[in-house]
Amino acid sequence: MRLDKFLKLTRLIKRRTVAKDISTAGKVIVDKRTVKPSYTVKVDDVLELYLGAHIVVVKVLTVDEKEIKSNPEKGYELLSRTKNAN
Repeated sequence: MRLDKFLKLTRLIKRRTVAKDISTAGKVIVDKRTVKPSYTVKVDDVLELYLGAHIVVVKVLTVDEKEIKSNPEKGYELLSRTKNAN
């Protein structure tokens, strides 16, 4: 599943265009590298999202679209949410 679609379906980000914009701006990191909106999200990926004043780190649990649509919180595990020092 594409990164921008995953972020939208799990409701980590409200709109897919916003998800596309933040990943294009380099504010999504997977395995210590920035990724594009077209990055294919895999189970066990750890995503670092730099969202305004917060840094959100999540682990991908499933990429099954039907399962995520029925319960968006089952798609990821929240590892941390911290204030951005910048």
